[in-house]
Amino acid sequence: MRNLFLTGRFFAVVAALVGALAVAFFVPVLLLPLQVLLGVLGVLTGLDLLLLYGPGRGAHGSVFGRRVLGEKLANGSDNEVAIYLENTYRFAVRTETIDEIPPQFQRRDVLFQAALKPGETQIIRYQLRPVKRGEYHFGALNVFAASPLGLVRRRFRYGQAQMVPVYPSFLQMRQYELLAISNRLTEVGVKRIRRVGRSMEFEQLRSYVPGDDPRTINWKASARRSSAENDTLVVNHFQDERAQQVYCLIDKGRVMRMPFDGLSLLDYAINATLVLSNIAILKHDKAGLITFADKISAVVPADRRGGHLLRLLEVLYKQRTKYLETDFELLYTNVKAKIRQRSLLMLFTNFETLSGLQRQLPYLRRLAKDHLLLVVFFENTELREFLHAPAETTEDIYNQTIAEKFAQEKRQSVLELQRYGIHALLTPPQELTVNAINRYLEFKARGLI
Repeated sequence: MRNLFLTGRFFAVVAALVGALAVAFFVPVLLLPLQVLLGVLGVLTGLDLLLLYGPGRGAHGSVFGRRVLGEKLANGSDNEVAIYLENTYRFAVRTETIDEIPPQFQRRDVLFQAALKPGETQIIRYQLRPVKRGEYHFGALNVFAASPLGLVRRRFRYGQAQMVPVYPSFLQMRQYELLAISNRLTEVGVKRIRRVGRSMEFEQLRSYVPGDDPRTINWKASARRSSAENDTLVVNHFQDERAQQVYCLIDKGRVMRMPFDGLSLLDYAINATLVLSNIAILKHDKAGLITFADKISAVVPADRRGGHLLRLLEVLYKQRTKYLETDFELLYTNVKAKIRQRSLLMLFTNFETLSGLQRQLPYLRRLAKDHLLLVVFFENTELREFLHAPAETTEDIYNQTIAEKFAQEKRQSVLELQRYGIHALLTPPQELTVNAINRYLEFKARGLI
């Protein structure tokens, strides 16, 4: 009985009959026809119950439903969820499907209607976007089926107690990986950077294409190819410097707690780290990781062997923090002790004020003395939108003046870092991944690492 539900049509018919019976109290001639209609309603309701609870042709019940999703979800990305429905009744049914998604999503619109003919199957697809790493628990998939009479509905429940972990955005990582392999990174905003000079390590000969440096033409090889009735020029191709170390240093302190578009700055940094590490490995460099706050949380030595990216993914997934005050002195001592080779250090942190930067500047200068340091911090996009909004009152002007002061301090922080020869990147959170890849490729092109 817990799976039996009366429909709106049933209550509408009952309400109409009740109203008509009230009128029949004053017009007795209507009483008998209404009693007949009430009996017909009872017979139809019984027939509807017999149709819904009678034996179906399928082995899984009369209406089969199944939720299909990956073994893990990608944080900050749209993950597709599919609902498979199959009607094994001998008649058409109308269904309402309610998926009990994890409470972290806070959605109340996961209800789908469908009409299924006998033996027909349908697939319903929708998107879920998690904004926090961890374990997400799905409940049951509730399928409410109604016959053509539409007086009662029967509920079927499938797929109860399903746990799916939410990892850093591996979907974003795969997207960039495919674009990098097919040399199409410009489609997502990664710039083509002109190479300054070149490595002298020869890699291969290849055909000339417009845009190649004429100085790289191999005239002897071109002459041999020309004698073979092929007039294509041949150029020498030199490989990039390889096996350079690229470390992502992720600050897990209180400054990384601020959310943008539902995702914290920490999770933006984690997603960008995964993508950047994958690009570095594709470029034959070594990717490493250090996470820190008041203490060092994780240290993954730089490597590029098979399985290393999966190790980084697992370490990033397990990162937890209490958002305490960051100890940059501890970071410096650990980097000095554990990173012996000159490396590219991409420090993901945030400085809201110039004074906050100046407190940590001595440690940043020491890091930059031994390594190529890039300090990545975040532009407050909501503050920028507030600044561009029209000011209508004196209070609005006052608030915009204060907001402009904070925005100016961000720009001054960039200049302060550059004054000491430290590279800086001030970026909106949503553009962090693209901008970080651009700076990495720029450093490679300029031969800084």
